[in-house]
Order: sequence, then structure tokens, then C-alpha cells
Amino acid sequence: MGILNLALLQIAPRDTVQGNLEKGVEYCRRARELGADIALFPEMWSSGYRIYNRPVPKWTAEAIPADGPFAEAFRALAARLGMAIGLTLLERWAGGPRNSLILFDRLGRRQFVYGKVHTCDFDVERNLTPGDDFYVAELDTACGPVQVGGMICYDREFPESARILMLKGAELILVPNACPMEINRLSQLRARAYENMTAIATCNYPQTVPDCNGGSSVFDGVAYLPELEGSRDTCILQADGGEGIFMAGLDLDQLRRYRQSEVHGNAYRRPARYGLLCGTAVEAPFIREGRRQ
Repeated sequence: MGILNLALLQIAPRDTVQGNLEKGVEYCRRARELGADIALFPEMWSSGYRIYNRPVPKWTAEAIPADGPFAEAFRALAARLGMAIGLTLLERWAGGPRNSLILFDRLGRRQFVYGKVHTCDFDVERNLTPGDDFYVAELDTACGPVQVGGMICYDREFPESARILMLKGAELILVPNACPMEINRLSQLRARAYENMTAIATCNYPQTVPDCNGGSSVFDGVAYLPELEGSRDTCILQADGGEGIFMAGLDLDQLRRYRQSEVHGNAYRRPARYGLLCGTAVEAPFIREGRRQ
């Protein structure tokens, strides 16, 4: 299989959808020149995640369709470059826009449109429509077929997100992001990769963007190797705060061998004992005003 080359586009947005389209196309081309098989944008690239400290009607009006000119430009670009693209946007949606990730394969085929399930309802994201499922697609790459899933930012704080993607077959999870990547959030990503034996690639905005600090990362999910006495660091990429394209090579053969023999993931789970996880009751001290089911 070889190495799957991931490009994290840790770049600052412009002020318009058209500006973000043009900059996004430029950086996708650069990523392909660097040998990328998959390029991933930060969260809500179409609008630069500019939803804070602005009137709600103003930013919701910036929502665009998942099959409109913006997305179509990147679909066609994926086909021209022969590179998969994880595109993010504020998606126009009945009842309120969605925070979405579209995955195009290297032939320009749309594999899925994922709407962020765990919207930050304690803040302005309560005006977004939450997604209703998690998706995994068999992505055609130069390294052969790869099972790829997606989640977005706050989804990482719920172990169920990555667990469902693992159960659906994900080998790699793409995670667009827009927040400070400090030690605890990085630890969540490390944990999701470890407990599911799944690679996790996260792309954030650089430190020049308000409330962001770069720190895009890739965890390959392989904690143990036969030739090592103890565990290894699963982090194969940790970006600094600057703007740029950050590349990581994911060893798919190594990951697959590991998944065939190690004890995590779905090997020894006991789902019959987990019924409470599907309950909807919320008790003190976790009661919050404005919580949505």
C-alpha cells in the first residue's frame, strides 16, 4: 500500500466566499505539488468560521449549497489534480445552516456530506442545524482503497463520535477544526486514535485567526510495535502556529497490521452492557439551558 500523504491546509481565510475559493484552490494546487493524496481544510472554510460577534442574520445569510459553485469548483479541482479534498463550508440548509464537511475523491466524486453532529449549543452554534449521522467512505487513492470518515471540532469531545466511525470501518478520520489546540484537546484526539486504533488528522486555522493557534496534528493510532519494548508516540505531525501546508505520511500497512492484532477497537467490547449510553436523560450537575436532543 505504501504511504498515504496528508496535507493539512492550516491557512487564514479571506473576507469573502470568492476570496476563500481562490485561496483554497491555490493551496490545494500547492499541496498536490508536495505529493498530497488528501488535502483537508479547517472548519467552515467558505466563511472562515466568522460567526462570532456578528449578527446572526448576517452570517447565516452567507450559507451556500453543498452542490453550488463553491463546492463544484473544488469537486472539479479534485478531478484535475487527482487528489482527494476535504472541503468545509457553512452549508445552506432548511431550518438553519449546517457546519459541513464534503469529501471529494481524486476522481471528483462526492463521497459524503457530513453535518457537524455536536454543535456548540452553549454558544452561537445553537443557530446551526446539527447533523444526524456519521459517515465513512471507501476512498480511492494512489495507495489503493482507504476507509475515511469525518467529524468536526467539538465532535472530538464525545468518544462516541470516533467510536461510531471506527465501527463503520474508518481507518482514517478527518477533523476540520476552529479553536485553540491546547494540551487537553490534543489529548482528546490522541485518545480517540488510541482507543479506536484509527488515524486522526486535524486541521486548524493558524494563530493569526482569532481564537485559533494552529497546532494541526496527525495521530496514526499505532501505540505499540513488535520491535519496541514500550509504547510509542502516536503523534506523527504537530504543526506550529504559522500559516502553511503541513504534510504527514500515514503508513497504512503498519496501521492495518496493528489493527489485525492489537486489543483495542472492537476486539473485546461488550456492547450489551452499554445500554445507558443510549439514554437521553440528563441529570445534575449536567443540566444546561438550551440543550437540544
